[in-house]
Amino acid sequence: MTSVFYRSPNHAYPRAARGEGAYLYDENGKQYLDGSGGAAVTCLGHGHPDVIAAIKAQADRLAYAHTAFFTNEPQEQLAARLAERFGEDGARVYFLSGGSEANETAIKLARQYWLAQGKDSKHIVISREQSYHGNTLGALSLSGNPMRRSIFAPCLHDWPRIPPCYAYRHQQDDETDDEYGARAAQALEDAILEHGAENIAAFIAETVVGATLGAVPPAGPYFRRIREICDRHDVLLILDEVMAGSGRAGTFFAFEQDGVLPDMTTIAKGLGGGYQAIGATIVRGFIHDVIVDKFNYFEHGHTYIGHATACAAGMAVLDVINRDDLLANVQHISDQLFGELKIAFGDHPNVGNVRGRGLFIGIELVEDRDTKKPLDRAYGGRIKQAAMDNGLIIYPGGRTADGEQGAHILLAPPFIYEESHVDELVSKLQTVVKEVGLG
Repeated sequence: MTSVFYRSPNHAYPRAARGEGAYLYDENGKQYLDGSGGAAVTCLGHGHPDVIAAIKAQADRLAYAHTAFFTNEPQEQLAARLAERFGEDGARVYFLSGGSEANETAIKLARQYWLAQGKDSKHIVISREQSYHGNTLGALSLSGNPMRRSIFAPCLHDWPRIPPCYAYRHQQDDETDDEYGARAAQALEDAILEHGAENIAAFIAETVVGATLGAVPPAGPYFRRIREICDRHDVLLILDEVMAGSGRAGTFFAFEQDGVLPDMTTIAKGLGGGYQAIGATIVRGFIHDVIVDKFNYFEHGHTYIGHATACAAGMAVLDVINRDDLLANVQHISDQLFGELKIAFGDHPNVGNVRGRGLFIGIELVEDRDTKKPLDRAYGGRIKQAAMDNGLIIYPGGRTADGEQGAHILLAPPFIYEESHVDELVSKLQTVVKEVGLG
């Protein structure tokens, strides 16, 4: 018997007992290779001594002081580090407890920014189908994930959504990547014109689409065109990097590889590496300054924003990434992992596409490679259980192709992976795929 209200009450969960490096262990001593960072969270693996020491040291000094009364040194230091990485002087950082709160904060900032500009009608945020921005009602309103939205649909804003930039499914045979990327971006301009630029506050998109599609990167000039469209129509650009940011894509921010600067970006998950609950909304300086000049406050807040111990953990994670040159290791291990996946699954009859950036990789499963007919969505659950049985943690998903059918596997291993871990991951993944009856 348990008093826990589980997310899946009828599922029997093994009890995690300890973590060490790239592995977790249950109470019976069974070892599990972490192939997905939980949900792209554990970037430094488990039990990292430097992060644990930083948390303990901060708790000894100051665990928590409400930010309505105080600031604290870890918050100031981490904000300065993130603002410097953002790529433009004057950026400001608002700390939260996770990704849903970070995206909720971004849409509130967008609304208050336009109010400060005297453009009261700007309140709509356009997003994309087959996206996911969080489970709070505001963030879920932005999300284009039909399964997650369905129960709560009457409670959500029904704002416009455009098709995702999803080359495997939507690029035409006679289109180049550049042509498809430009065409996919044009859908945003069409939506702005349809609903009126005077009503549109922002556009939000995952730089690399995470759990809903399985690590789908943009094609060609997609985000450069998106940036141009937003600028032309006076619309703020929010890039959600809750999963893909904090180094997972091989650069600290995934958007660095697209040659754009968003007006806001959101990060979480890897920011604290799972050692503490922390997220952040990073904004360009002009947004902060306009709101402050007009209102002198931001009408928003949570109890645990700027939490001293969480920010100390975030600082320690950044320190380890920098000291151990882990972004270089992300790129190195990514090359090896993509190479071994190609060897193992390149000709597999049920593997349609392997894509992603850095250590953020998706494997789309199909019933038929030639027609790209989607696999039954039920395979996601079967794959997850088979992986656990074989001592492997991966992040499968369903409804990939169209919101109803399809399945994929998301891989997001820790940045500390060594080549032997890649071999183990691919070998176990081959076993799992066979055990669920594919191939």
